[in-house]
Amino acid sequence: MTSLSAERRDLDAALERSGFYPMLVADVVHDALDGRAPLSHVVQLETHFDRTEVHRHITVLVLTEDMLVVAHVDDQQLDDAGEHVMAQISTESVPVSQIRSVVLSYVYAQPQNYTSTDQARELTLAIAWTGGQRLDMGPAGCADPECDADHGYTGTIAQEDIVLRVSVEADGAEAVENAKFFARSLRKANTGPAGTGHAAAPEAQGSVTGRFSRNRHLR
Repeated sequence: MTSLSAERRDLDAALERSGFYPMLVADVVHDALDGRAPLSHVVQLETHFDRTEVHRHITVLVLTEDMLVVAHVDDQQLDDAGEHVMAQISTESVPVSQIRSVVLSYVYAQPQNYTSTDQARELTLAIAWTGGQRLDMGPAGCADPECDADHGYTGTIAQEDIVLRVSVEADGAEAVENAKFFARSLRKANTGPAGTGHAAAPEAQGSVTGRFSRNRHLR
């Protein structure tokens, strides 16, 4: 078996471990791949509780030689008993050459004692490709506690299409390393020879299956 076929088996195994409609999600992801061979992947499963309802969401990122495939699947109960459930699915295929930035942010504990063998406690991966920007705004204020004047609004602008966060505490040390591997693979493909967006297959395969904090802007 080639490394690429092994990576496809790893992708299917990660979807199976997630336990979130694995056959459905696998079919959707492979349909979006359209015959392309996966090089690396990330599988993110989240569970949200809303009073008496439980909502789940899965995000799957799959990197191929020339494409980043992003799939989102949500489920929703249509009745109180939970006997009728609906799944909502969206996929996006992004040419690697169109990815504008791959940002990695690290959190290290006790940096004053850092050594080269220390692992980051937390990693955040932000990927931007559309050029769209997220604007977070709120009422502006001043330092005077007695002031009741209208100071307008203030905010921050961030360029990002998807943000994933993984930590040692929540997901384990291996998950952090695997997230770093995926980011390196994506960065390598995006900055391939002569800026073509093509890169050779990575030397190893990695996957992430864990709890990420989601900041999605894909619908």
